[in-house]
Parts: sequence; structure tokens; C-alpha cells
Amino acid sequence: MTRHDFETVRQIAAVSYDDTYQGILPEDVQESFLTRAYASPMMMKRLEKTTMLIAEHEGRPVGFANFTHVDEDGDAELTDMYLLPDYQGMGFGTALLEAGISSLEDGHQLFVYVDSLNEGARLFYEKQGFELLEEFDELFEGYPTSTAQYVYYLKAPALV
Repeated sequence: MTRHDFETVRQIAAVSYDDTYQGILPEDVQESFLTRAYASPMMMKRLEKTTMLIAEHEGRPVGFANFTHVDEDGDAELTDMYLLPDYQGMGFGTALLEAGISSLEDGHQLFVYVDSLNEGARLFYEKQGFELLEEFDELFEGYPTSTAQYVYYLKAPALV
């Protein structure tokens, strides 16, 4: 991703977020999150401090993924992955995930947090080999939600 992709990423996020969270999160909660998370200063921070990947189909951006860098413990996080609804189930999510994982050479674990009611994402990550660690209640933009934490082992965990 480059600075020139900011508006495209915002549009993909808005369309796919509405499609994903309709009936799960109120519209004002979605809008508050999108406005904050995809504002230009936040996008610049992502560009400078994380790995942002864009999936294209015939030259048209159709999705994106955002990965943190590996920390001192060998952990990284997939903070966002959104695809336009018409392009879901076509392998773009898997391609984004594989490209992101390939950038985490020194990593041990990749975490992702998913709204517990987001069945589509949960099925996707489980199919990709992520394991459910826990579910917990939290506030998202002030709204009570339940979150599922998943882990993907980049390297086999050490035996104790």
C-alpha cells in the first residue's frame, strides 16, 4: 500500500464493514470506528509501522490486510482483513493471509481478534489453521461485544 491507496482502503473498509457487521454492530458504532481507524493520520501510522497489503483483481483493488511487525516475543497480529463482498470466497483472503505470513519470518505466533458473531470470519480463520484461544466480553467503541481470539502458529510451539 502507498499513500495513494488511502481512499481506496477506506472505501473497501466501509463497504465490507457494513456488509459484515450489519445486524451485529449498530451503524453509529460502525461509523465511529471507521472514521477513527481510517482517518489519514491513522493510515499514515499504519503505512509507517505495519505491513499493509492490497489484493487486486484485474488491476482493481478488492481487499486489504494489515499485519503488525513481529514483536520481541515473536508475536504479530492481523489487525484487519476486508474484502469487497463480491470477491469473498475467491481466494483473495487466503492470498492476503499467505503474503502477510511470508513477511513474518522471525515470528512464532500470529493473532487475530474476531467479533464472536462474525461467523464468516471465524470459519475462514479456522479453515486456514487458526486455533481458538478464548472468547471474552469487551467494549468496542463503547458498545458491548464478545470477541474471539485466535492464534496461528508460524513455528511449532516448543514442548515443555
